[in-house]
Amino acid sequence: MPVPRGRATAALAAALITASCAGGEQVHGRQYPWHTGIVATTFWVGEVLDPDTSDGSQVISTYDSAWQQHYGGCDGVLLDGRCDTEPRTAANGYFPTRMTPRENPFYLDLPFDDLNDPIAFEQRGAVVPWSRDPGYAGRERDESFSYLKNRWVQLTRGDAVCFGQVQDAGPAEYHDARYVFGHDDPRPVNTRFNGAGLDVSPALNGCLGFTHLNGAHDRVDWRFVEESDVPDGPWRRVVTTSPPTLY
Repeated sequence: MPVPRGRATAALAAALITASCAGGEQVHGRQYPWHTGIVATTFWVGEVLDPDTSDGSQVISTYDSAWQQHYGGCDGVLLDGRCDTEPRTAANGYFPTRMTPRENPFYLDLPFDDLNDPIAFEQRGAVVPWSRDPGYAGRERDESFSYLKNRWVQLTRGDAVCFGQVQDAGPAEYHDARYVFGHDDPRPVNTRFNGAGLDVSPALNGCLGFTHLNGAHDRVDWRFVEESDVPDGPWRRVVTTSPPTLY
């Protein structure tokens, strides 16, 4: 479908690319802006929130048409044939208790689908801060390549500091570039789920010490980080490197 190219879109792209390229070609140690006090809900591989909507099942993700299969199964517990979540603890590094994941259980989503949302796809070469880095530059028209999948994010809640990788898009919005990449701590456009600005996995839920297993009241601060700046931790035990797999 055609993508609007109005003055607002052009102004947004210009503002974000000016801010994002301030660090030049240096990647190691590049600092990304913090997003503070953001409502985070919990989702998990295998969850079916609403089978009647296109984004209501986590059996697939926007970047992987066989996400549950590639991950290794339900990231939780099966109850009457339904994949449900479970508490996670530091005792086993916040890993699932009844399955062995083949991909990183520390995952999250952000509301910028740079592959399947036509507006985000059109904007990504201008608004994604690392779009000009080696390995990314010149691939903005490559429909098999994602600028977001597998990128690292630092999250904090109180004294807890955890890290995860982007593996899906949402919640509810899919081209909120102003929030995802903005430098002045803008609020998410989304108004559903108490205005949530991201979903986090059960591993991140446990690591961050959420008060709810599956609620919409816990808040986090988050920012992108370069992989070279991610410290050792349980999030390093299994690192996801797979490219998008779309059928």
